[in-house]
Amino acid sequence: MKLVINGEELEFPDGSTIEDILGKLQVRDKVMASAVNMEIVKEAEWKSFVPNEGDKIEFLQFVGGG
Repeated sequence: MKLVINGEELEFPDGSTIEDILGKLQVRDKVMASAVNMEIVKEAEWKSFVPNEGDKIEFLQFVGGG
């Protein structure tokens, strides 16, 4: 399935969960929040949430600065 991840169109196997996608992108340890089509998906749901073809997903990282 095609998904738009942080503005980039990428292809993933059908049935991939948010957790699967994070693993494939190798960013699981860096991502603190996710949103699918501007709706927050709680971390507790990442293992079961399966996005739909064409969904727009944002993976957010929190960084400190000053």
